[in-house]
Amino acid sequence: MSMTAAELAKLAQDALEDMKGQDLVEIEVADQTSVTDYLLVVSGTSNRHVRSLAENVVEESKKAGHRPLGIEGQDSGEWVLVDLGSVVVHCMLPETRQFYDLEKLWQRRPGDAVESQDQPAS
Repeated sequence: MSMTAAELAKLAQDALEDMKGQDLVEIEVADQTSVTDYLLVVSGTSNRHVRSLAENVVEESKKAGHRPLGIEGQDSGEWVLVDLGSVVVHCMLPETRQFYDLEKLWQRRPGDAVESQDQPAS
């Protein structure tokens, strides 16, 4: 039996919470891209914790019969991406997460005003 995207997102969330992932955010992106339906972004306290968060998502999804499509970044542990297809999980160190700010990037809608530091004040 195949899991829905929402069920898979819930499974990944539970796996991240079980490993004490911090500041977990779910972003529904199905209306913005055909690549995936949900992005989960979570912080870990160390490189080892970031890797453990990702590994637990992989283990739990395999137990549920859903094999990940790919895993990237395990060597450094600064940012580990787990691609589950309809759900993509980003496990990051807080500094890396702050730098890339995926939440802001994906929550911006087409047509939203983009603030620019380069434009002169009128």
